[in-house]
Amino acid sequence: MGGAIIENLSGRKLSVLIGFLIACQFSCFLLGGLVSPAPTSVTPVLAIKCYDKQYNSSRWYQSRPDTEACANFHSLDDPILQEKHVTAEDIIFVFQIPLPKNRQDLDYSRWQQTLIGILYADILYDDEDPVDHQTVLTLDARLGYRNKGDPINKWTSLARSVEERRLECSIEKEHQKSGYLYDCSHVPLFELGSLHHDFYLLNVRLPNKIAGNTVNADIGKLHDLWVAFIHQNGGFTKVWVSLKTVFFPVLVALLVWFWRRITQLSRPPALLECCIMGLGAALTLLNLPLEYLTLFVDCPWMTVVGDIRQGVFYAALLSFWLVFAGEHLMDDVERNRVRAYWRHLSAVLGGCVCLFIFDMCERGVQLRNPFYSIWVTDLGTNLALAFIILAGICAGLYFCFLSYMIWKVFVNISAKRQSLTAMSSTRRLQYTGIIYRFKVLMLATLLCAAMTVIGFILGQVSEGRWKWDEHISLEYTSAFFTGVYGMWNIYTFALLCLYAPSHKSWPKEENQQQSSQDEEIEFSRLAGEPSEMSSLTALARKPATD
Repeated sequence: MGGAIIENLSGRKLSVLIGFLIACQFSCFLLGGLVSPAPTSVTPVLAIKCYDKQYNSSRWYQSRPDTEACANFHSLDDPILQEKHVTAEDIIFVFQIPLPKNRQDLDYSRWQQTLIGILYADILYDDEDPVDHQTVLTLDARLGYRNKGDPINKWTSLARSVEERRLECSIEKEHQKSGYLYDCSHVPLFELGSLHHDFYLLNVRLPNKIAGNTVNADIGKLHDLWVAFIHQNGGFTKVWVSLKTVFFPVLVALLVWFWRRITQLSRPPALLECCIMGLGAALTLLNLPLEYLTLFVDCPWMTVVGDIRQGVFYAALLSFWLVFAGEHLMDDVERNRVRAYWRHLSAVLGGCVCLFIFDMCERGVQLRNPFYSIWVTDLGTNLALAFIILAGICAGLYFCFLSYMIWKVFVNISAKRQSLTAMSSTRRLQYTGIIYRFKVLMLATLLCAAMTVIGFILGQVSEGRWKWDEHISLEYTSAFFTGVYGMWNIYTFALLCLYAPSHKSWPKEENQQQSSQDEEIEFSRLAGEPSEMSSLTALARKPATD
């Protein structure tokens, strides 16, 4: 009987393969921990405040060089503002990035991929002008860019929008004195899915009137505006894309080899084999290093495409684990068809569709307006938090359910091992080795599931922690990201290698040849054409007799 490679591979070869995969996994962690920098960097920038009594919405106000700067001032209490009769309509808050370093102008690299702006305000306490606990901040924001070789005062408009942001401020009772600042929440300002240009300029105004309506009347005594600019580190991107560049061709070659072995069989592919192929195809799509394209073309849609690719992989991985555990429950139930798992797979598909809709509600709209955010209204914030919390709960419940299924597999295998005593010594040794290998693979599956669920939950928290302004102390390292990503690939490599059909047959002892032939006939009748874990399947259906 042939079966899968995991059943027939010698212990020595299996040890070499496992040792190689463990070394690759360890290398992925080391690559992120020792070679790669932190995944992202944050640059807080204090606004340069200037005014223009003849404000022109088509003119760009920049802070460097000084010859092009508008009339600037240090404080909103500056007497010159009263002398010139400057109003809020005339004041512009300027953010020009990246900031110079050691008197040298820096520029962004396309390896840095994304740019996110988070706004926070310094508001002074004033008895005569208190701030409501929840107030609305109305912003007239413009974002422009300039490339190397362009004139220093030539800025091209990238986006402009009038946006409202909910601002929550509080102050302790003992600090309710002049000179103390409110503790105000951070608010999302913009998000760019592609960092394609060298320099960026952000102009922000806080007008008193918009379309004849009074705005910004209850924001208190504004002192300063800050924007935290967050970008992906180029060094991390290079490591990340390097991993994809290595994994992609290797996985494609393994998929071709695996499918050729399947097509050489006289039977149609089993459900588990199709699921392994689907998982490999989804991971191949995720491994495709599209990031190289951003080095040559402006791709603001790259984050959306990345989210879709990762969602497809999550759906394939979660579905595979359910089928993988279900196909080995060994409870005399025929499951080698998709209909047997329609409830499980429908739940996974429904969760992925919900997350896709949530992602499109924000990042999809940001393709047209980078200043858009779903977090700006109470309904949007509650909906976004509900999606994130529900996704985390579902991920935890899924892991518990998968753990329960794997536990049932172990229990059933232990019960079926009693039939081994009735077998010939050769068969008993073969089945003992298969069961031991299968348990190790199941434990690896459980570990991979745990790491994936933890990474998914922490990733969702990382997405939102700047936006809902909770004091969450989470430390992420490049080693975690590269390690988990490497684990997905190595786990899929192992499945493709170990579950491919084997062309070997088990050896027979001469004095037990007739008994082994009888067993072979019985197992072939019970399990059909040899397939993945066909030996364990036959063992579950009927105890073999010597």
